Amino acid sequence: MNPDELEDELARGRVRPAYLLAGGEPLLRDDALAALRRAVLDPASRDFNHDRLDGQGVSSGTFLDALAALPVVAPRRLVELREPEAGRGSRALTDALADALDALCQQDRTVLAVSASRPDRRARWVKAFREPAAVVVCEPPRGARALGTFVAAEARRRGITLRAGAAEALVEAAGSQLLVLRAELEKASLFAGPDRPVTREHVQATASLPAEEPVWELTDAIGEGRTPEALVALRRLLHGGSPPPVLLGVLANHFRKLLRTRAGATPGGHPFAVRKLEQQAGRYSPARLRQCLGALHEVDEVLKGSGNLDAGIAMERLVMGLSG
Repeated sequence: MNPDELEDELARGRVRPAYLLAGGEPLLRDDALAALRRAVLDPASRDFNHDRLDGQGVSSGTFLDALAALPVVAPRRLVELREPEAGRGSRALTDALADALDALCQQDRTVLAVSASRPDRRARWVKAFREPAAVVVCEPPRGARALGTFVAAEARRRGITLRAGAAEALVEAAGSQLLVLRAELEKASLFAGPDRPVTREHVQATASLPAEEPVWELTDAIGEGRTPEALVALRRLLHGGSPPPVLLGVLANHFRKLLRTRAGATPGGHPFAVRKLEQQAGRYSPARLRQCLGALHEVDEVLKGSGNLDAGIAMERLVMGLSG
């Protein structure tokens, strides 16, 4: 299933005992996790019934203990496991995961959500995610048509009507950056007005990417650990009218490039820019880069209205965390 099908199934009240969220688009994996949290956890008791484990450092014993724990004042609990193949003890962890799945699928008190960017689909633990468990495919959309489909689905989810050509205009404005696509869709909808359809003209009027030079100042200062300079660059961009959601999309795209570079991929572009990316990626461990992407997603939720934190303060705290 894909993330949209997952949300439809959850809306109908079906919660499976285990999910594998697999694919190279972290935004889609994080969206799927957020949907599962809403469906599984009671806000009043979520702190007692929510375990987040990272394959980089968790032992098989700790993982099994989390699965065996009982819910506290709630019918169910949620255990999240990120990148089970990432750590030194990955073989023991994935073996424990594969062995535990059959028993896990026979109960209804614990829900397991495993998030993995590139799982080995030949592995026993991956093959163990069979009915009633499920695999949610979180691959990035490829090509203009697929990106247009993503935009259309986002619009439906938010109750936004798109006129002919609007989705294509959004893709032209934002490219393949899903976070930026979302931000541009929301901006165009606000510009169109309440309950008004979004047209190509609305998109063209609101589409804005910050000037490249100030953005490079921000991303370079963050990637090089120059926190004071990063905060100055952020404030200059915000005071110049750059929307926080667009800046957030630029930062998310930069950190995805850093993660791919840290994993051994060769970035494209001018040799000078490539050297900067490689130097910046060397400052971070893969686990730290994944944490940074998680922090970016959390601020995305804040910008959408989750909590009462001011957008500017949220961005400043984010920049300090990313560059520290």
